Amino acid sequence: MNKISLNKEGISDVTIVPNTFIDLYMPSANGAYVKVYLYLLRSFSSSNLEISISSIADNLDNTEKDIIRALNYWEKQQLLKIERSTQKEITAIYMTTLDGSASSSTADIMTTDDIDTELDEIAVSIHTVDEPAIRQRYSQKKITELTGNDEIKWAMHIVEIYLDRPLKPMDIQLILYLYEELHFSSELIMYLYEYCVSRNKKNPSYIEAVALTWAKEGIDTEEKAREATVVYNEHFNSVNKAFGLNRAPGQIERQYITKWVEVFLFSDEIITEACNRTILRTGKPDFKYADKILETWFKKSVKNMADVTILDDEFAKGKGSSKVTPIAKASNRFNQFPQRTYTAKDYAELERKLINKGL
Repeated sequence: MNKISLNKEGISDVTIVPNTFIDLYMPSANGAYVKVYLYLLRSFSSSNLEISISSIADNLDNTEKDIIRALNYWEKQQLLKIERSTQKEITAIYMTTLDGSASSSTADIMTTDDIDTELDEIAVSIHTVDEPAIRQRYSQKKITELTGNDEIKWAMHIVEIYLDRPLKPMDIQLILYLYEELHFSSELIMYLYEYCVSRNKKNPSYIEAVALTWAKEGIDTEEKAREATVVYNEHFNSVNKAFGLNRAPGQIERQYITKWVEVFLFSDEIITEACNRTILRTGKPDFKYADKILETWFKKSVKNMADVTILDDEFAKGKGSSKVTPIAKASNRFNQFPQRTYTAKDYAELERKLINKGL
């Protein structure tokens, strides 16, 4: 990896972390991303002005790809400005002040990896969620204006009860964003927090990701949100029970379940049966294997368990597209030769020979 030169003009030996970063940016960021940002701040005050992606990764006990993801995240938050070559390699980093203006300090960073802008932390919700968009920051004047609304006041009061703590600046920013930009009613905002907290998720990033998913899927009332969460929680619980999982489904797993429910239109009973057969045949919760079973049933127009039974009967009778050769008829190099048939006379002659031999 190429070395990185740092210009520490105007940077003191003390690493200063602005309160604005702590109040507005740190609460919603992945902890690993915060470590990278603080490490960059510290690097500018170091006497060693040469660093590299690999050295950052080593010091923070992360992979190089993790470091690049963190840099991309802070770039999207406008705390860094990154220059890239035509090959998409990072060539320079500009540390910015929190109002978005670039400082004179730069760091040249070269890497042979392609830039991977996908965030590590993907919130778990009823569907696969997209990465939260960068939203506007409300000024204190705008916050005062909006919080004068009785609906917002009541929603904030209820949210404080759900979170079991006073609202932080980031919480207020998010609530105003939900109300102003996503056009969530106060009832929907309150249910959003109720739902997330019930899943032991209080992180603003998680809550925002769920909100964006609901907005994308046209869930704009509390009633629609309750129906959606109940329905999908039932599907997820059925699969978890069949597979013996004691956790929420991951992103790819949610995609499979959504496909089985919304594309194949299978009931929980059929999905559970496929999961049970997967466990019996593979000995593990294999979503890909279960998907193959369900895809086969879908192509054969299975609608209910009676249809599954019919397919099983056809398979057993050898009418299915796949046939199983009985083990007793399996051939090998020992039984490929013609077999001799013995008569009663042959057995009598053999017995006579054995008796004479014994004499």
